[in-house]
Amino acid sequence: MSLTTQFYAMIAMIVVGSYLGAALDTYSRLFNRSRRKFWLVFINDILFWVVQGLLIFYCLYTVNFGEIRFYIFVALLCGFAFYQSLLKTLYNRLLELIIRFIIRTYNIGARFTSIFIIRPVIVLFTFIVTVAIGIGKFLLNVLTFFGRVLLSTIKILIRPIIYFARLGWKLVPNSIKIKVNDYFRKIVIFYQKVISFIKKKIEK
Repeated sequence: MSLTTQFYAMIAMIVVGSYLGAALDTYSRLFNRSRRKFWLVFINDILFWVVQGLLIFYCLYTVNFGEIRFYIFVALLCGFAFYQSLLKTLYNRLLELIIRFIIRTYNIGARFTSIFIIRPVIVLFTFIVTVAIGIGKFLLNVLTFFGRVLLSTIKILIRPIIYFARLGWKLVPNSIKIKVNDYFRKIVIFYQKVISFIKKKIEK
């Protein structure tokens, strides 16, 4: 491996070491480990370090095809120390500003969505439902009214017919009345037998 490649590898590992410090602070700030359960912290820590290890190896492979030397670890430590001593405070302030900006943007977007999209849709839906219910009640009242009028009209029209039918039935000879009664009685008996036969078949 040439000196130029070694120099590029050292510079790259110093940058990666600084990135590692920033990534660690970002992970600690966003994940809030003190409020999480132990097993969840354990799993996330393993995943975090696996991802960071893969990123470091990828950068090293890009620079010197993955050759690991002692100075690689020294460069990583130097980059991490450089971040801790000079960049940590500045980066944490910048991170807080970004987090606040994202939270405010989300809140503004949520309020905008609630005021201009969700509430109008709810109001429109409520209006449509209210109008539909009102129209339904109106139509039901109209139908009920016309139904009552129709029933009253039918009753008025049927009363004379019933009256004259009763009067005519009184004028019918008793012999005819007896025959008619026997005829209807036979119909009722036949109907009862049919119903009984159907019930027995169903039970079987």
